[in-house]
Amino acid sequence: MEIERKFMIASLPENLDDYPSEEIEQVYLSRNPTVRVRRYGDKYILTIKGKGKLSHEEYELDLNPDSYAHLFEKHDGFVIRKRRYRIPYGPYTIELDRFFEPVTVTYAEVEFTSEEEALAFTPPEWFGTDLTDLDGYTNAFIAYNGYIGEKKPENS
Repeated sequence: MEIERKFMIASLPENLDDYPSEEIEQVYLSRNPTVRVRRYGDKYILTIKGKGKLSHEEYELDLNPDSYAHLFEKHDGFVIRKRRYRIPYGPYTIELDRFFEPVTVTYAEVEFTSEEEALAFTPPEWFGTDLTDLDGYTNAFIAYNGYIGEKKPENS
């Protein structure tokens, strides 16, 4: 079970480049269920996610580079590329994602052990709007639509 909240970032934390980070490439193969493949460093992962926003089932399977390349070629929609920073925050790790393809946006996600814990979480001051319940701000939405938000931008 994955339990997480997602936030827009109001301002970047100080010394962002001092935190560990890696580039991530991911594509989606299916919408229902959500199936994606992701590469970061020398890791290749197939992920299947169930329905739900705050909490949902999630299964991960390690892939080898050849399997990843084979599945990558079958992707539907846009390729997502981003840099993920891991920032300690009390007992949590903030995963701050700076997207650079197909959109430029910065989100933060925090994972929890229970829904009660997630709902009681007080984010740092540099977090902005809570996006957890908004459909237009998921990685899958971005991959399938090429934009973020509840409606398509006029200049797209």
